[in-house]
Amino acid sequence: MNIRQKQAEVVLRALNFNGALGKDSSGESYKVLVLDRFTKDVIAPLLRLNDLRKHGVTLHLMLENERQSIPDVPAVYLVQPSPSNLERITADAVAGLYDSMHLNFTVPIPSKLVEQLAAGVVKAGCLGRISKLYDQYLAFIALEPTLFSLGQPEAYLELNDPQARDYQIEAAVSNIVDGLFSVCVSLGVVPIIRCPRGGAAEHIAGALDAKLRDSLKSRTNLFSEGVLGLSASLSRPLLCLFDRNFDLTTVVQHAWTYKPLVHDVLGLKLNRIALQSEAAVPGPTGIHAGAGKKHYDVDERDFFWEACGAHAFPKVAEEVETQLQRYRAAVDEINKKTAAGAGQDGAFDPDELLRRNTQNLMQAVSSLPELQEQKKVLDKHTNIATSLLGAIKMRALDQYYNVAEDLLVGKGDLQSVLKLLQSGKGAPMDKLRLALIYVLAHDGLPNDQELSELEGIMRTGGADVTALQYVRTLKRNNLTGSGKAGADALGHHSGTAMASQNNLLDWADKTFGQGLSQVAKGVKTLLSSARQAPLAGCVEALMEGKAGIAEFESYAVFDPKLPPGRSTVERAKGPFRESIVFMIGGGNYFERETLLSWAQRCTPPRHVVYGATELLSGEEFVQQLSELGRRSGGR
Repeated sequence: MNIRQKQAEVVLRALNFNGALGKDSSGESYKVLVLDRFTKDVIAPLLRLNDLRKHGVTLHLMLENERQSIPDVPAVYLVQPSPSNLERITADAVAGLYDSMHLNFTVPIPSKLVEQLAAGVVKAGCLGRISKLYDQYLAFIALEPTLFSLGQPEAYLELNDPQARDYQIEAAVSNIVDGLFSVCVSLGVVPIIRCPRGGAAEHIAGALDAKLRDSLKSRTNLFSEGVLGLSASLSRPLLCLFDRNFDLTTVVQHAWTYKPLVHDVLGLKLNRIALQSEAAVPGPTGIHAGAGKKHYDVDERDFFWEACGAHAFPKVAEEVETQLQRYRAAVDEINKKTAAGAGQDGAFDPDELLRRNTQNLMQAVSSLPELQEQKKVLDKHTNIATSLLGAIKMRALDQYYNVAEDLLVGKGDLQSVLKLLQSGKGAPMDKLRLALIYVLAHDGLPNDQELSELEGIMRTGGADVTALQYVRTLKRNNLTGSGKAGADALGHHSGTAMASQNNLLDWADKTFGQGLSQVAKGVKTLLSSARQAPLAGCVEALMEGKAGIAEFESYAVFDPKLPPGRSTVERAKGPFRESIVFMIGGGNYFERETLLSWAQRCTPPRHVVYGATELLSGEEFVQQLSELGRRSGGR
């Protein structure tokens, strides 16, 4: 179920002309890689420039850009099978840009497009330049071993747009189904599908079920052992599909842990962060540097990112200091060992001293590169944490997080919200997000006087209240969850309390200067014992498969291995050890973290892969709500 590793294997095999990947697949043949915008995003989190060079890629170019002829060099194309892309590929073949062209498509290319390509190259007499054509099932972006996105921007807007035409909705649904099918093929699994009845989730589940059935009936079964060089999984996971309206609070709420904070505040995209830097100088390649910005990569190769991604922000800053102290101690130890005469005791023996010094020097040579890499990682996260601290102080994000948490556990009220909104703290978008949480978490619908007071403060603060009006309409029509679905789920699923708050903050002034202790005091931990995330509670019910639980009994079941119409709730009885949880309309790191936190607390632990049509910051999602409000006739 390591989706990142599985996708990387498929991409690397494509780079090696779809031959078997062995230990010595080092790309002896030099080649050019041609990508479109979507596949560039697929490649970006998987492979860095050095990885591409190891497999013989000397240049990677964009399909839509003008490109010069490179004779006697093969080209590997990795693109979507769209009419415009096929036109460019045909033009490349006619112009003879490359010696041979190996075409790889993210999803199976429709027969009419194959005919379009064939007609074009045959007419121009250049059919011989098309070496081979492959379907690769790469219509998703694998960001981490258990995290993926379909890279479909504004899917929530597309699927809920009252002005959308039927063909636009069907195109969006088809893209989602293609992406989920690619995920299943890459993992080598045929899942049992669960989803709420009605709406986009059931429509997509039915279409995916049909697509999986067709594949299982075909002569080349993609899920058989060894197909595409991937091993099929022996166990069948549960695929849980949810519509974003299931819980809007999680995608609007402010976060207080590291990965969600970096995503929401610093704009983490495709495992890369861009920080403003006055001293930044454009690099020679233009890839890792830009005017006024520094770029940082964060993924599972970053030990600190993986170890501290779920930690509360003050704990992250403490860990940076701890790791720096370990680094300094390791360097001091090496310096002592390599100092002249180190290790000498007893009578002076030149040969023994030389032997010891040589041994210590060799140990230092082998240790220093690793220590230097650790120092680079720690410097990177020091800069990231410093930027986060600046944003937290400037926008009072700790206070917005606290008030939102109180609202979601039923402790907050309108007065606490109004007090913070009128304090002058926070950006207009922060205020709007808190107002949305208040409306969503309120039992029933707030009265007209309360809403008028909220909207008045929003407008005074420069916020657009269209999103607020749209969410009010959703809630009036019972089209969204309240965000308090798990508020009373106490007992065996409680979060971990932040240990020794005062001790955590003693080091703050030394590490980041004045300020951190002020913003961290009293901040609640993610998912304190007061509530369980709505999504985690529902996934638990579905994976445990216990009769009598509302979600388990009421959710639709699709089993592609059974005849149509034979899928019953009995078939989905658990417990399931593995699950793919997919959010239609966008997800975020905060929601994914609440799900993983639950999975790790289970006995035995559950393995959950989280995916969404796209990963959204709170601001990006609110902008879609605002646009929907305008298209629905809101002011």
